[in-house]
Amino acid sequence: MPQLDTTTWFITILSMLITLFILFQTKLLNYTYPLNALPISPNVTNHLTPWKMKWTKTYLPLSLPLQ
Repeated sequence: MPQLDTTTWFITILSMLITLFILFQTKLLNYTYPLNALPISPNVTNHLTPWKMKWTKTYLPLSLPLQ
């Protein structure tokens, strides 16, 4: 079984790390960052129908009447 032969592990792991390091560097160097990030004001919408109480009522175990 070749997995149990640990003589090639160091070379395999080292080559993998070097390859990933080079790939990540090229990916990060090719990324173009935006020049100016200006804040955009969000559009606020007013809803005409408010929440109805039957949908916002919470039932906590301690607030229920005792039986």
